[in-house]
Amino acid sequence: MKAATGSELVVRGLQHAGVQVLFSLNGAHVDGIFQAALDADLEIVDVRHEMNAGHAAEGYARVTGDIGVAVVTAGGGFTNLLTSVANAYMDRTPVVYIAGSGPLDLDQVNDQQAGVDQIAMATPVTKFAHRVTRADLIPRLLAQAVRIARSAPQGPVLLDIPWDVLQQSVDADATPDFRTSIDGFGCAPKSVTGSVLDALSAAKRPVALVGRSFTTPEARQQLHEFAERAGIPLLSDYEGLGAISGSEWNVGLVQLLATVPENQRPDVVLMLGLRFGLPTQFGKGTLIPKDARIFQIDSDGKELGRLQNIEVGVQADPVATVAGFRDELVEDNTSAERKDWLAALRCVADERRTALEKEAEAHDGAIHPYLAARTIADSIPAGSVVVVDGALTELWMSEVAAKADVSHYLGHGYLSSMGCNMGTALGAQYAIRERPTILVTGDGAVGYSLAEFDSMVRADLPVIVIVLNNQAWGATLHTQQALFGEDRVTHNRLANGSYSGVARALGAEGIEVDIISELRPAIEAALKSGRPTCIDVRVSLAPIPPEERVIMGGGPFTGVETRL
Repeated sequence: MKAATGSELVVRGLQHAGVQVLFSLNGAHVDGIFQAALDADLEIVDVRHEMNAGHAAEGYARVTGDIGVAVVTAGGGFTNLLTSVANAYMDRTPVVYIAGSGPLDLDQVNDQQAGVDQIAMATPVTKFAHRVTRADLIPRLLAQAVRIARSAPQGPVLLDIPWDVLQQSVDADATPDFRTSIDGFGCAPKSVTGSVLDALSAAKRPVALVGRSFTTPEARQQLHEFAERAGIPLLSDYEGLGAISGSEWNVGLVQLLATVPENQRPDVVLMLGLRFGLPTQFGKGTLIPKDARIFQIDSDGKELGRLQNIEVGVQADPVATVAGFRDELVEDNTSAERKDWLAALRCVADERRTALEKEAEAHDGAIHPYLAARTIADSIPAGSVVVVDGALTELWMSEVAAKADVSHYLGHGYLSSMGCNMGTALGAQYAIRERPTILVTGDGAVGYSLAEFDSMVRADLPVIVIVLNNQAWGATLHTQQALFGEDRVTHNRLANGSYSGVARALGAEGIEVDIISELRPAIEAALKSGRPTCIDVRVSLAPIPPEERVIMGGGPFTGVETRL
């Protein structure tokens, strides 16, 4: 008999699923997995907080399109992970979380790091959560968890494995590996494909709204070829900007439809994995006209027509469906009218940028955040991964990201948890080592995870962290000022410390930028160094980004500026 511990079966099962790296922070309950990974040459990237182990696994999954894996210890290790679990659930990110727990034979005896029902806590925010009670069950249940994470709609799963189950020894030959792969998702049927293409052909002003499904280069190439053959402009929410980058039919953010003239609004809307909600202003008709013909393709049936009436709703894989659309359209048959429509939308986008540039150039004081964002977009190499964190930072970067040639653009997602994307950037950089990963973050958000500069140094992950430092929790400060007045602004100032100094103290590089002309050289120096780097950029707090103005009840270009 060839013996194997439960920990060894975990590692064997993950490698059988094609997993090449675990993101983790060690603890006694999962040390057996660390020991087994060491023997099996399965790499572990260890972080300084379990929260970021989870977010790193998300970042890895979001740029590869396949599962990320996070392993944490029991009790506080698990509870620290829950924000990541919820984030992955809301954003449909395929992550396998493995949590240690107290020994089964010490159940309900007030043991250390025990006493909480980890499965009960995780169940509402996972596709599958299960406690493994015998080592010989690990291959089957782990394979099941991987398949569930990979299946549509994708999402997180959790396996809770007690310490004694991980230590238990069983006959390895009597515990075979199980299937972990999903060979493909469903495509829209031919009848639907034909009706959609007929509608697009007859349309005068069609648009396609692209979600985050198109993660791989192959999927993006198919999307771009479809757009070119159909003559359909591509717009996206924040998460899909990377998918439309590089396309000749890329327009940018769906939010710019708010300023399209009334007589030029879209008449046919094809939704490809982009969900109704905040990015579409909750289906009020502001962005997607109420009288437009809407065709929605989504992997989750409950999203079809959630907030607006749709003509056709298909539960199918948007990527496979777009590939089918492309194949149906053998060659480019776009008309001059379609190219005029694309030009009209781009004119709206240009007018939006021009309005922001005029505001920024008229601004006195510290660097206008729009100018910082524009410089970042102009300075990063083609194919970079851009990650954003912090409310104002994401809003400013979204105004320029569509013009940058990025491979992926990773934002907050639906949970919108601040401070999570230092870990996301770490995982993304590991997944795509040949391309730069740039995290653009606010000073409030970066404070959650400053210790991860140490993790990046130890793992040799040259993430560039650009802090747009306005010395405040900017979005909540703006809200307090608008709702209650300047004399009621409270607990939102962050005037102390040096983030670049912290980075240097933890072994990374640190650069300070006080004038806009210094920013591009700082980014170029960071790229050249090949080391983790913090660029601390002092920006003005006063300007309000267009989408924050909308959230506060105004229009995107009302000239509103805080009185600071």
